[in-house]
Amino acid sequence: MSWTEICAYDSMLPETGVCALVEGVQVAVFRTFDGELYALGNLDPFSGAYVLSRGIVGTRKGEPTVASPLHKQVFSLVTGRYLDDESVSVPTYPVRVNASGVVEVALRAPAPPDYAPAPLSASTSASKVPAPAGG
Repeated sequence: MSWTEICAYDSMLPETGVCALVEGVQVAVFRTFDGELYALGNLDPFSGAYVLSRGIVGTRKGEPTVASPLHKQVFSLVTGRYLDDESVSVPTYPVRVNASGVVEVALRAPAPPDYAPAPLSASTSASKVPAPAGG
C-alpha cells in the first residue's frame, strides 16, 4: 500500500473535510471535533456528485458522521454506510498523520459493506486516526 500526502494536519479545521485526488480517485478526508481523521470516497451515491468533502460533520448516537451537502443523507465516517439504509455505502480508506504532521491517505480495494476491520495498533493504518500529540 502506498501513501499519498494530502495536507498538513494543522491546516484542517475541526468538523471539516478536504478533497484530494489520490491515484485518480477523489477522497474526502475529515477531521472531527476531537481531532480524529477519517477518509471516505467523495462521491455522493444519491446525487452522483463529488461533494461529500463539503458535507456537514457531526454524530449520530455517538458515531461520527457526514451529511451530504446536497440532500443531507448521513454516512458513517467509520464504516461509510448510509445510516438510513445499510445497503448503501461509500468506500473508506486508511488515513494517518506522518512524523512531519502531514495527513496521508492510501487506497486499497474498498471493503464490502459487511466487512468489519480488525482493530489496528497506532503504528498501522486505519480509516480512523487519533489526533497527533499536541494537535
